[in-house]
Amino acid sequence: MKLNIGRKLVVNFKKIFLLLALVTFMVMVAACGNNDTASEKNEESTNQTEVNQDENKEEQKEEELSGSVVIDGSGTVYPLMARIAEEFMIEVQPNISVEVSRAGTSAGMKKYVVGETDFSNASREIKEEEIAELSANNIDSKEFKIALDGMTLVINPENDWATEMTEEEITTMFVTGAIKDNDEVLWSDIRPEWPAEKINFYGPNENHGTYEFFVEVLLQKQDLVNGINLQQEYSTLVNLVSEDKNGIAFFGYGYYANNSDKITAVKVDFGNGPVGPSLDTIAEDGEYGPFTRPVFTNLSIDSAKEKAQVKAFAEYVFGEGAGKFAGETGFAPLPEEELKESLEFVKSIN
Repeated sequence: MKLNIGRKLVVNFKKIFLLLALVTFMVMVAACGNNDTASEKNEESTNQTEVNQDENKEEQKEEELSGSVVIDGSGTVYPLMARIAEEFMIEVQPNISVEVSRAGTSAGMKKYVVGETDFSNASREIKEEEIAELSANNIDSKEFKIALDGMTLVINPENDWATEMTEEEITTMFVTGAIKDNDEVLWSDIRPEWPAEKINFYGPNENHGTYEFFVEVLLQKQDLVNGINLQQEYSTLVNLVSEDKNGIAFFGYGYYANNSDKITAVKVDFGNGPVGPSLDTIAEDGEYGPFTRPVFTNLSIDSAKEKAQVKAFAEYVFGEGAGKFAGETGFAPLPEEELKESLEFVKSIN
């Protein structure tokens, strides 16, 4: 009996080869299918990414605003608001023009109450008559605190005797007739050991909220000494005192801080020892509290409703600007909670 083993092996090898070939073909087909699916998915993903990018670009275009924001008012607040405006125009909305002027609190308010400006900075609270004018002109307005300032008395660097004074000495020497009927006040009239030389008084004029705060709050509405030299520009006051050994002036802390190489700040004794104005002592309940005051900006709600750029700038002021640049420009920043409350109010304007 003959066995066909060799032939069977050949046949089996052929079957095995055909089977392997079939399996390989099926794997290749499947791989091609997967590659096609992957390609399709990649193509879909790429297309979706492009769509998302286009949508983001459209959103960015919608957020890019233009137009102008007009601000006037307090010369004291000016350095802070100008710095905020500069950063906003450079880093946030380059197509918006924020124009900041410094006519003075009262002068700025005269423009604001008739709708000429979007914001009005102030170094004192808004007055009842100004509120009445806004109402008469159908202007909806909101007053916001923006930072804290310290009323600062400055003298010439050569004055080495009046570097420390009591609150009472300061508030008395600036009042007409309080020390001498003719207001020819000498340093020796304040303290006998000081020079018998005439004091030259300086300060900002009536356009400024600083003048009003000093007279109405610190001097309790008593008249200033006769002959006091009142100026519109704070830079002029700095120069006058820096050149006058017997000069003394009052203005906001920021103008002293930026000119401390030319003038000296008087330390004030409120009853617990002399305290100098600084970012650490200026606070409504702090060591320099009696001479601390909030400064403000007034926002036209109507402008914020009608002009997207005005609302956007207001949101930046309270969301970032005031807290970030207060210290840099000579102000103590407000507590974060106060700024947050103001921001939420601005956001709610529709």
